[in-house]
Amino acid sequence: MTSTALLTDHYELTMLQASLRSGAAHRRCVFEAFARRLPDGRRYGVLAGTGRFLDALGQFRFGDPEVEALRRTGVVDEATCDWLAGYRFTGDVSGYAEGECYFPGSPVLVVESTFAEGVVLETLILSIFNHDTAIASAASRMTVSAGERPCIEMGSRRTHEVAAVAAARAAYIAGFAATSNLEAGRRYGVPTAGTASHAFTLVHDDERQAFQAQVDSLGAGTTLLVDTYDVPTGVLTAVEVAGPGLGAVRLDSGDLLSQARDVRAQLDDLGATGTKIIVTSDLDEFAIAGLAAGPVDGYGVGTELVTGSGAPTASMVYKLVARTTEDGVMEPVEKRSKDKRSVGGRKWALRRMNVRGVAEAEVIGVGDLPRNDGNDRPLMTELVRGGEVVGPQDIHEARARHAAALAELPRAALRLQRGEAAIPTLYEPEPER
Repeated sequence: MTSTALLTDHYELTMLQASLRSGAAHRRCVFEAFARRLPDGRRYGVLAGTGRFLDALGQFRFGDPEVEALRRTGVVDEATCDWLAGYRFTGDVSGYAEGECYFPGSPVLVVESTFAEGVVLETLILSIFNHDTAIASAASRMTVSAGERPCIEMGSRRTHEVAAVAAARAAYIAGFAATSNLEAGRRYGVPTAGTASHAFTLVHDDERQAFQAQVDSLGAGTTLLVDTYDVPTGVLTAVEVAGPGLGAVRLDSGDLLSQARDVRAQLDDLGATGTKIIVTSDLDEFAIAGLAAGPVDGYGVGTELVTGSGAPTASMVYKLVARTTEDGVMEPVEKRSKDKRSVGGRKWALRRMNVRGVAEAEVIGVGDLPRNDGNDRPLMTELVRGGEVVGPQDIHEARARHAAALAELPRAALRLQRGEAAIPTLYEPEPER
């Protein structure tokens, strides 16, 4: 087993050491992950990373190599090293199920444990959720813009090799049809797709020879990249080689909208009326929306997806919101600094629905369950009980969950124009300010 324990920040362990000395390490606490706001102009967010966090939590162990590294570098003292050597998370975790939409203040993850057990998880939680949620949120906007046309994730070459696998997983949850990343296919069951790049054409003596080799190997249903040299010539050659049953052609440069229209007309004139047109080249949700009027059958998205399309982080934070007093009574605590205030107290949440089944508000109960009008949908689910995972997150279920959650939102949520969150966040009771 590969340990995830040192995927953390130095100060988490120095806080642990000091709290072990003071005795505060053993106080029961409630930590909460949430976003104070959505990325500028976004109307909803999409939670992703829950399944990866649960896997990482099971590997959060300070084995001999990890403890020795801390001892050798003097990060913490010997007593803290001894405590870490026996670390096992024994608390409870609840939160939003993966694929769910969220809004400012949504308690997407709640950790209930001792201070010591919970505080050391901060960086692990935030690094996973901030990345995966940013990708899923961008991917959802892209698939909404694409409508029924499929999107393929192909950003592995534009990000860190490990992040690429996580990005493919998050994109699939948010509606992408497939990924180019084979490790995401092996590890998570994401469908994979891919054919050839310009290098394949260039290594052959001419375009015809390259197309013939690809068709001989992969069949006439393959996708041929037709813009290495001259697009009209490439389309003609592709159909001559593969016949009118050619699966698809791919365009990767130029004015994609006008080019797609020209290519569609040329394919139809050649009798290849069923041949699809796939477009790539630095697409984001706005470019995809701009291609909606064109004869495009699918999109390959890379750089903009794996960088969150302008919002590379979800700005999630992990805050202590309650802890026991010396008398053992659980009481709320909150950060009160200007512009970064938190709401103290353990949270529960539901989505308030109107009689037509459309979401009207994110209702967060502070210290107790919020009032349910009868048709409201509870959002919290149990994930870990007593240190054991009881709510594993399957990505195929998360994908279906996201589609259902998106369908509940008011139509304004799907607009690409800048705006406020699609629904307001309401607290019960309203916190004092």
